[in-house]
Amino acid sequence: MALLSLIIYIPLQIVFLPLSVFGALLQAYKQMVVSKRLGISQTAIEIINGRWTMHIFGMRDDEATARLAAALPNNSLLGMWLALFPLWVKYKIAGKPSIYPQLPELGSENLVNFVISRTLYFDCIIERAIPEVEQFVFMGAGYDTRAYGKLMQNNVKFFELDQTNVQQQKIAALESAGIPCEHLSFVSIDFSSEKLFDKLIEAGFDPDKKTLFLWEGVTLYLSQADVRRTMQAIRANAAKGSVLLADIYADRFLQMVRKGAGKKTMDYTNEGVDFSLDFTTEYEKTLSNFISSESMTVGETFFMGRNSEKGPFMAVVEMTCE
Repeated sequence: MALLSLIIYIPLQIVFLPLSVFGALLQAYKQMVVSKRLGISQTAIEIINGRWTMHIFGMRDDEATARLAAALPNNSLLGMWLALFPLWVKYKIAGKPSIYPQLPELGSENLVNFVISRTLYFDCIIERAIPEVEQFVFMGAGYDTRAYGKLMQNNVKFFELDQTNVQQQKIAALESAGIPCEHLSFVSIDFSSEKLFDKLIEAGFDPDKKTLFLWEGVTLYLSQADVRRTMQAIRANAAKGSVLLADIYADRFLQMVRKGAGKKTMDYTNEGVDFSLDFTTEYEKTLSNFISSESMTVGETFFMGRNSEKGPFMAVVEMTCE
């Protein structure tokens, strides 16, 4: 079936090429122009569309993402379908995805499969850690839908923190998509002027209960001082044994983002990147030293792209409050 799928895919992709280009442009317009008009980070669309792609290609069951993605005004699933339809047909014939999307071996990840790999690595740690906690805090939640899927089966209280405009748009889209969210506490916060735990406690957070904090896709936009302040706040206020999950980026990743098309995209949406670590050599020691400097313990870690001679371009890391 793999050969048959390839025989059908090649001419279909050639015929479909103009529509695929149009779809990509349509999606780019919604993601960039409409997001800017709404005052929403365009990178949040990049993430939810990566997860939508994983869902329709059978890599990750995520009905909530599929429904939310269709309801967002700064997204175009028509554009996504036009861009990916020939690959989806190939997947349906072969019974498994190939070319794109794919999950590479650990250490061989690259920017093409970045969202897929990062999502599944976080999922892996969350699935193991969530039975041990009573609360789950999404910091800078964006369009994450984990709290609306199978994690609801756990006896856990969920909190989503984000900027007011981002949260308002998400809540409206959830309602439009018919996704229940009564089980979750939305906490609007200005990270630059309001204290994380003051806002959480106001919303019913219990600092004596072991908690899982998810900090996905956020640290690279902050200064090192802000990253450290957040880690210090969690260590000082969360119950012993609480877990912080985060992605930490290498200097070389930020250098790529600051060049060429990446820089133009970030400039257009008024976004900037700041915090990173030097993972060129002794990357495990570099990450461990940074985390231990804030009196936290390193747990399960995935170094993405570590097989490169330049070292990994990022790490998904579990940190524990002792």
